[in-house]
Amino acid sequence: MDNHPGKLHQLFDENFLEYTSYVIRERAIPAIEDGLKPVQRRLLQTLYNMEDGRFHKVANVVGETMKLHPHGDQSIFAALVNLANKGFLIDRQGNFGNIYTGDRASAARYIECRLSPLAKEILFNKDLTDFVDSYDGRMKEPVTLPARIPLLLLMGADGIAVGMATKILPHNFCELLEAQKCVLQGKEFTLYPDFPQKGLLDYAHYDDGNGKVRCRARIEELNDKTIIIKEIPYTTTTQSLTDSIEKAAKTGKIKIVSINDYTAEEVEIEIKLARGVYAKDTIKALYAFTDCEVPITPNLTLINGTTPQTISVTDVITYNTFKLKDDLQKELEIQLSKLKDRLHARLLEQIFIEERLYKNIEEETSYKAVTESVKNALLDFKEELLRPPTLEDIERLLEIRIKRISRYDINKQHKEIKDIRKQIKETQKSLKDMTGFTISFIDNILAKYGQFYPRQTELTSFSEVSYRKAAMPNLTVVYNRESGFIGTQVKDENNKEDLTVTCSEYDKLFLIYTNGLYKFIPVSEKFYVGDDLEWVGIVQKRCVFNIVYRDGAENYAYIKRFKTPSFILEKEYRLFAEHKRSKILFMSFGEGKHVRINLMPSSRAKTNNLDLSFDDILIKNAAAKGKRVSTRVVRRVSASDGPQEQPTRKNLTLPGLASDNEKSESDENTPDETQGPELKE
Repeated sequence: MDNHPGKLHQLFDENFLEYTSYVIRERAIPAIEDGLKPVQRRLLQTLYNMEDGRFHKVANVVGETMKLHPHGDQSIFAALVNLANKGFLIDRQGNFGNIYTGDRASAARYIECRLSPLAKEILFNKDLTDFVDSYDGRMKEPVTLPARIPLLLLMGADGIAVGMATKILPHNFCELLEAQKCVLQGKEFTLYPDFPQKGLLDYAHYDDGNGKVRCRARIEELNDKTIIIKEIPYTTTTQSLTDSIEKAAKTGKIKIVSINDYTAEEVEIEIKLARGVYAKDTIKALYAFTDCEVPITPNLTLINGTTPQTISVTDVITYNTFKLKDDLQKELEIQLSKLKDRLHARLLEQIFIEERLYKNIEEETSYKAVTESVKNALLDFKEELLRPPTLEDIERLLEIRIKRISRYDINKQHKEIKDIRKQIKETQKSLKDMTGFTISFIDNILAKYGQFYPRQTELTSFSEVSYRKAAMPNLTVVYNRESGFIGTQVKDENNKEDLTVTCSEYDKLFLIYTNGLYKFIPVSEKFYVGDDLEWVGIVQKRCVFNIVYRDGAENYAYIKRFKTPSFILEKEYRLFAEHKRSKILFMSFGEGKHVRINLMPSSRAKTNNLDLSFDDILIKNAAAKGKRVSTRVVRRVSASDGPQEQPTRKNLTLPGLASDNEKSESDENTPDETQGPELKE
């Protein structure tokens, strides 16, 4: 009894490993040799077995495939529809669904399919295919198909197994074949994905089959109030795209009046914009907040022999190219062998008839004597033959009918032998230059089918749209000095508009207190900050702050300038040393600002006022002490004549500053918030 738990644990381990291995190799992960999963391979082999040039009911194809596939008909039907919609190996007739809208295919009994000409040319060769018993032993199925093009990269694949998954992106037909030629010629090449849904692709971080890519919809601006989506990103449908746009509209991230999907043969989604909203800004928001831009993380995992591996596109192309070269060489060797057998048979027949060797057997009385007579007669012509004749060769000669001998055409026979010799010579020549022959084969495939598969997805690069920049300022933050609370759910009881800040959910609030304390907080519904805020606004990069403050310890006033500093959220910083008498006397923002300083009267002084320009003060660190205004006590500070009125203590906005949505691209390199160690200036 003591050993039973251990045995049970061992049983679970063995069964789980067996199941895991089965799911990885026999269901979810494609093979490097032909790029197919087992269900796809069985489907294509079944279509080849049924091939008669006409369309077959999909229901019939699914039923026939079940003789090879040990799982249900639904998985076979889904795999067939998926293969057919890729547009390479299966010709369709009927409604197979729509890759743009996500509409499903009609029932299997209503639609038909057959192998495409491309599939028949590049997938099947029984001389190069290893067959094994099917799951019930009644039929034979291929281990892998001798694919002559890199189907794995052409069609792509998705699969989730146990403990691993694969996501292989599809690539362009012509580019893949050109890459194979580069492999044979020893040239470098680079391949990038190509999607049937078209769209735009940023491949900057694509790492040869792995890494990361970003795919965007192609959006056109019909006019200021109308946007048309013409192409969609890979992995999306028009239904999922419109759902994401409607969700963004409901949450206030974009403002639209209506969205209409007119997609049929081509994608067409029309978006009408609300009053006061323009197409240029909305397009940025669509990329930021909807599925109009999606990140894709490929994972090129496949089965190589019997082992799962994660490799690169270059490795797959190289493997498939040299496998193609080896397969073509085997085909040529088989073809050469058949040609030689055919020539040998024609030469035997020519000698047997033209030299009238059949006359020698007229007086023989036994079958053995007949064969010996022919064999001995052929010895005189052994120099003309490719190899010594066998009993099988002699028996084939003896089966020639008198009618055929009487109608024997010597000239026709000579021409046939000459043609066979010519074919043998060409085949031998090709075998001596397999690289050249393989390139010619690829060129032939490109010439026949390349025109049908142009690149669909535009390769480009685009900067990532900042959520903060693209977000609409749809929130109103209120600061209530009496209660000390700030937030989107705080009420402005006194109806003072200067106590509000308009922002988006992605903005950060910059709080400056009268005593020189400052900090940064996220936008929230309600947050206690106290009743002594000097100023609050949204964080804006490169904003210049002009401040006059009193140093309580010295009782002198100082003037300083600084830009929006780097910060850690909710950490407290100081503009000047803490003291109960220290306080901010004046604040303004930007360039070209002036201030009038009113000093404590002195009998010796010529004037009690100073007019200063902030532009004369160097911009330094926010913690810098600044420049002392005067050795006299400052009584009052006010704005002097300038281009515009300066903000007062309770003005909580940034006059004259652009919003985040209007900032220039150069702002990108300035300090911003960080969740890591504090940034120092």
